[in-house]
Amino acid sequence: MFGIGMTELLVILAIGLIVIGPKKLPELARTLGKGLAEFRRASTEMRREFLDVANEARIDPPPAKSAEAGSEKTDEPKPPDEFKGPNVG
Repeated sequence: MFGIGMTELLVILAIGLIVIGPKKLPELARTLGKGLAEFRRASTEMRREFLDVANEARIDPPPAKSAEAGSEKTDEPKPPDEFKGPNVG
């Protein structure tokens, strides 16, 4: 939980009890818990919305061409039929 150990949590609760008082502390903790729960719900809903939009916007790859059609046209240049060296002499 937030990277806080048990001893740190107890120290925070003790300081809260001293500063806020025993009458207001449960009410404050309840309000804080409700706020955190609402934040989690909102963030989960936003994450779902982003994932839905990303899935709708995903473009499918083009269909694979057959082997026969691929052998006729290629993007790679063809090597020359014969080697033509520099003209000397």
